[in-house]
Amino acid sequence: MTISPTQAFALTDDELALLPSDDDVEHYAQHGWYLSKKIFTDDEVDELVAASERYYAGERSRSLPARPPRLAYWEPSKGDVQRHNDYVHYESDPLARILRKPLLGAVAARLAKADEIRVFQSTLIYKPPIAGEPSNVVPWHFDRHYWASCTSENMLTAFIPFHDCDEEMGTITMVDGSHRWEEIGADDTTTRHFAERDNDDLEVMLADNAAYNNAKVTKVPMIIPKGHMSFHHCRTYHGSGANRSDRPRRAISFHLQDGANAFRPFQLSTGDLVAYNHDVLVRRTEDGRPDYSDPEYCPVLWRTA
Repeated sequence: MTISPTQAFALTDDELALLPSDDDVEHYAQHGWYLSKKIFTDDEVDELVAASERYYAGERSRSLPARPPRLAYWEPSKGDVQRHNDYVHYESDPLARILRKPLLGAVAARLAKADEIRVFQSTLIYKPPIAGEPSNVVPWHFDRHYWASCTSENMLTAFIPFHDCDEEMGTITMVDGSHRWEEIGADDTTTRHFAERDNDDLEVMLADNAAYNNAKVTKVPMIIPKGHMSFHHCRTYHGSGANRSDRPRRAISFHLQDGANAFRPFQLSTGDLVAYNHDVLVRRTEDGRPDYSDPEYCPVLWRTA
């Protein structure tokens, strides 16, 4: 796929050199993950840290007009647990300014082989340096389970640490090639977020799916230098361990959708429809469906000519 940026989404020659190569795109297709070149400058990453601290202190450019039912939203009263705050690209202009760097969207477009990339969700994450804190361990899961109301199978996530990130800090870890597995035993429970499920059950689900595909569970920790990031396919199993360092692990999980993605009704066995947080926030299409291209919540990061 050739990137032919419009004037609004142009890249410099130096930025064009940072795009994934054809070999990188093939690696992503086969393995389900990609480690980027240096997308953000040190100054940009340092501003992410500073802006996140102001956010935690209460600074908001705007607030959500409604509180979705499954919103992740750490507040100081919750204490020194792992923090998750959704919609930071909407609530914080200083964070959004850096996250919406066209180069990031262009990298995602290359990997997803898409003409357009939009924001789907952004979650600010702070993993405290407390090795025994239970919330620090993120069990094995893949993001597509939580996006049952989406039509696309090409969505992907950028994991953006604000510093060098390694195994000691509890970096994100991929299960190599798992996005290509055929899933066994999927039921309504898979649409429930990992925070609402037993970690042991998710370990069993990973093992069972690997066995069904005659696959080995190969875990690949992402060793990510400052300014770089990892990308993973929406069906790639991933998780993370405890932060055993003496520093907090700071990051943003940046969920991205290709331009073809749209809302679809997905019915549970109870007869209820799966709902995503966007559904109470975004505008409606002419036929009354939630519009996952609403520029207020799902702005375009990249579009080819």
